[in-house]
Amino acid sequence: MNEDADIVISSAADIGLTLHFAQYSLSPSRMSQPRKTVRPLVIAAVMSSMAMVAIEATIVSTAMPQIATQLGGLNLYSWVFSSFLLTQTALTVVFGKLSDLYGRKPALLAGIAIFLIGSILAGFAWSMPAMIVFRLIQGIGAGAIQPVALTVVGDLYPARERGKVQGYLASVWAIAAVLGPMVGGLLIKHLSWAWIFWINIPIGILAAALFVLFLHEEKRHARPAIDFGGAIFFTTAVASLMMALTDAGHESNARVGVELAVLIASCVLFVRQERRAADPMISFALWSHRPIASSNIATLLAGMAMMGLTTFLPMYVQGVMHRTPVQAGLALTMMMIGWPSGATFTSRMFTRIGLRRLLMIGPVFIPLGALPFVLLTPQSSPVWAGIGSAVLGVGMGITSISCLILIQEIVKPQERGAATASNLFSRNLGNTLGAAVFGAVQNYGLTHVSGGPSVSADQLKQLLTGVAGDFVANSEIRAALHHALHMTFTSMFVIALGAVFAMLFMPAINIGMNKTVEKVDTASALH
Repeated sequence: MNEDADIVISSAADIGLTLHFAQYSLSPSRMSQPRKTVRPLVIAAVMSSMAMVAIEATIVSTAMPQIATQLGGLNLYSWVFSSFLLTQTALTVVFGKLSDLYGRKPALLAGIAIFLIGSILAGFAWSMPAMIVFRLIQGIGAGAIQPVALTVVGDLYPARERGKVQGYLASVWAIAAVLGPMVGGLLIKHLSWAWIFWINIPIGILAAALFVLFLHEEKRHARPAIDFGGAIFFTTAVASLMMALTDAGHESNARVGVELAVLIASCVLFVRQERRAADPMISFALWSHRPIASSNIATLLAGMAMMGLTTFLPMYVQGVMHRTPVQAGLALTMMMIGWPSGATFTSRMFTRIGLRRLLMIGPVFIPLGALPFVLLTPQSSPVWAGIGSAVLGVGMGITSISCLILIQEIVKPQERGAATASNLFSRNLGNTLGAAVFGAVQNYGLTHVSGGPSVSADQLKQLLTGVAGDFVANSEIRAALHHALHMTFTSMFVIALGAVFAMLFMPAINIGMNKTVEKVDTASALH
């Protein structure tokens, strides 16, 4: 038996996995012991799966002009992005709850499988409506991968180590934001746009294999009752809300009215269902627990501010400052440098200075970073915008990691998936609300220019694409755009202050500074 074991170990060594496969020797004593989770390889799987979702969020934008040209349906252009975000946001909470009921591994594997199916089909899309449907499928998979992967980190690592891992995950998103457009451009140039979707296949298979081999959970013998009604009503409510926000100002009032009516009806039915469900999909006690509520509100408002920056900063640098797209991209990229920097700082310092102090400090950086944009003028340097972007990114990094650690640490393990999902849901909803609110502010500013004519969409497009036109006319359009974006950035600053205000309601907590925290019973710990 020992010789056979040596052969197994020797073979494993040939492929570089000796230490990990050795524990699975075929001796009777090994076979009787439960297999142990190998944390480094599970984290590699988490990073791979999240990289797949992160890069998909940026790489598609590079290929969309070519996709729209080939498939047609330019009027549906925005829905290729909205459909993904819609199902991702709506299903985040559902899969977070399912991971609490059935385990992290089944939820993750299901999410990866759904995401890969959507990716394969998207590569074969024959029309824009088909592409939108396949992006909806991708979004379902992303709605499972992101919250459950972060919950796995919370399960495997104590709070003092978790921050460092969360910093690694934040860097995945930063790297994806930089590499996504570059990889997309190369794939389109040398292959075809279908490969921006098919590139997910090897990454997803690798992540799934690592989860299967190295993530091991205790078997769950209970037979949970699934709140199907709650899941359906919640998903319908979120979907109708996002559709109404997307359509507002672009579609007829009748269509938006129908979507709002569906939203109201779904919310009423959802609340009724959750109050009578034995194990509700959304625990009102959990979501209204004061630390979680404060964190999620701050996360939502911070997500709105971030969306205002990512959407309108490039427009200001190019359209008002009259700078190149490269300079606009660099100014925005500074946020992607600040975010992992803030996350890394949090991971290293929260055990020394305490998590509550970081929760108070982090949101302050968000309005500080938003303030330079309020002060921008057409003569300002893009460097000033880049500094503001970096500071806001630091605030986002500190706030997001601190809130996530807090939420995962104060709930019981069987509630961790739902709690983690609530925070991610708040961020995604904040992004959607930010796009709608700040878009409305910008449109209002463009149509209410003091002392000048309103600006049409065609005039704005001409300015941003650099099409030559009358110098005086372009100057008037640039001034109108400055006026509109100044109103937008001012609104962004006010929203960012709201994130600071939300954290003032955070109660005293004992996490960090080498202290431990007892898991709270959210059913009886309402504030």
